[in-house]
Amino acid sequence: MYSGKKIVATIEARMTSSRLPGKVMLPLAGKPSTERLIERLKRSKYLDEIVIATTVNDADHPLVDLANRLGVKYFRGSELDVLSRVLGAAQSVNADIICEVTGDCPLVDHALIDRGIEEFFAPRHGGLDYLANFITASFPIGIDVQVFPTAVLAKVNELTQDPIDHTHVSYYIYNHPEHFRIYNWTAEGEYYWPDLRVTLDEKEDYELLNKIFEKLLPVNEDFTALDVIRLIKNEPELLEINKNVRQKEASEG
Repeated sequence: MYSGKKIVATIEARMTSSRLPGKVMLPLAGKPSTERLIERLKRSKYLDEIVIATTVNDADHPLVDLANRLGVKYFRGSELDVLSRVLGAAQSVNADIICEVTGDCPLVDHALIDRGIEEFFAPRHGGLDYLANFITASFPIGIDVQVFPTAVLAKVNELTQDPIDHTHVSYYIYNHPEHFRIYNWTAEGEYYWPDLRVTLDEKEDYELLNKIFEKLLPVNEDFTALDVIRLIKNEPELLEINKNVRQKEASEG
């Protein structure tokens, strides 16, 4: 535990993605995307547990099987009410702090997760309700970090029934800074590349991510976000693979 709090990573994942069905189980250098993500999260110094927050749909049985095989927990809830699903996942393991991760971010860097957790608890912030590194774009898309107390999400669940707030778990929090103590952690140095897209949403994204894993894993199984950034700077032709993919707006669901 860090600061006496149980910190849990919740992974939102389902097989019925509208743009790329089954993306969370597509192989990245030979292993399912979600397995790669879990491998990377397990290297964190501060995460006490990992829970896959999936749905009650039969289509999501493979994610349950994966959780069992890898020795992580799972929680099955509503497909559409993702907020309640993540809250249920956190509460099922008595989490004090949620590190929210989405299944479309298999390149999440455990070092950045840990830095985000340290920032969340840093005394200089005076006690935060929410930390993220994307409210103002600075880090690459897909290298996302979010940290907040389970109690804050439980409060949000009571405050709003707006579908957009329940589809996008933390949307209400960072859109209501008058209610919550929010800190946006901005990228510095080489990390600053807000236009770089390394998330998994469409077929072209998958092709890029698979190439990244195939290129970097043989060099270092624990490759970092900086390794990804430097690879793409050194091989800019990789940017051509998903250059035409448009990032979805939150309002699109």
